[in-house]
Amino acid sequence: MTGESSKAPVAEVQELSLEAKESQGQNVTPWDVEGAVVDGKAQPINYSDLIENFGTREVDAKLLERFEKLTGQRPHKLLRRGVVFSHRDFGKLLDRYEQKKPFYLYTGRGPSSGNMHIGHMLPLTFCKWLQDVFDVPLVIQLTDDEKFLFKPKLTLDQVYEYSEKAVRELAALGFKPDKTFIFSNMDYMGGAFYRNILAVSRSITFNAAKATFGFNMSDPIGRIHFPSIQIAPAMCSSFPQIFGNRKDIPCLIPCAIDQDPYFRLARDVMERLKHKKPSLLHSKFLPALQGSTTKMSASLDSTAIYMNDTPAQIKNKINRYAFSGGQTSLEEHRIHGGNPDVDVPYQYLTYFLDDDEEIEALAEGYRKGEVSTSEMKARCIKVLQEFIGQVQERAKAVSDQLIKDLRDPDYPRKFAAIEKK
Repeated sequence: MTGESSKAPVAEVQELSLEAKESQGQNVTPWDVEGAVVDGKAQPINYSDLIENFGTREVDAKLLERFEKLTGQRPHKLLRRGVVFSHRDFGKLLDRYEQKKPFYLYTGRGPSSGNMHIGHMLPLTFCKWLQDVFDVPLVIQLTDDEKFLFKPKLTLDQVYEYSEKAVRELAALGFKPDKTFIFSNMDYMGGAFYRNILAVSRSITFNAAKATFGFNMSDPIGRIHFPSIQIAPAMCSSFPQIFGNRKDIPCLIPCAIDQDPYFRLARDVMERLKHKKPSLLHSKFLPALQGSTTKMSASLDSTAIYMNDTPAQIKNKINRYAFSGGQTSLEEHRIHGGNPDVDVPYQYLTYFLDDDEEIEALAEGYRKGEVSTSEMKARCIKVLQEFIGQVQERAKAVSDQLIKDLRDPDYPRKFAAIEKK
């Protein structure tokens, strides 16, 4: 075993790195996530700055205490460890839960490749946990249209095929059709959903969209219009099969912080459109294998661990690519210790390992040099192999009928709290 730190091959680091610049601010949008550059060195994402710049609020101990008191559930590990770190009006959402007033969950998946990676899984597994705790309906939007508009190399047939595959992986997480509706924008476009898209699109000016997303005059018109499509599912009347004619049922949106700009716009227009503002819970990004200056990307295989990776591929990627906070030799590591805050295998464990005591022991041992880089990687490899292997096995058991039911807008989804005024 060694404490040797891992560096990605030069060519792949160049693919991931920012253009050579002495300094620039961090860039976090729905399509690009890059840490700041200071004195020519890429920095980790600064989440405190995002809270300040986006105007959100921190998920603090008081909020988590209230959550536990109301639900009787210990907060999820992503909440306990600060991975879900920011929110908009989650307190008001808890008010509704306390008052036994209905709400629903809304999340999405933008399929740009044939399989999800582990970063995609985090908000989805968290969303499944929230659904179980609150016992509420969930809608999952597959933004195949967005990927076609923003990924010029992808064809319509490809993005639709990817969205079809995504449903099986989602079903493997345990979502049930009596509580969950999964829809492709290409399939569901029309009816009440499209009417709401039109209402939203007329409520947002080009100047507002440009200021929020940085659009320019050379962008395809479909990109400029797309935010209306992602906003519309935050309006309960987009789903009359579930909510009837009601417009007074808000949603909770668990998402990565880069998706917040869509819903800042949504919150600006909802009252004008006679709907409730959505609440949000924001998560941090799962770092790329090469480090926390950017997020894991499905477009670069060497940055990501996919849900169809074999145990051998997982082991190879962690051992070969995962950035280490250890020293350059085992001897130095034993003397000086390592830094778990930048160590990618340790970071992955904080997202996927349930045992809080083990997480703390690994961090302390790593800082003291008692846990080596090889040992940290080995633990990470085992945890990821188990998680991915379990999802793969469940995916094999997913029936075509279950997929059909999850995608059927008319599947009976009845909730007593929604039927009451």
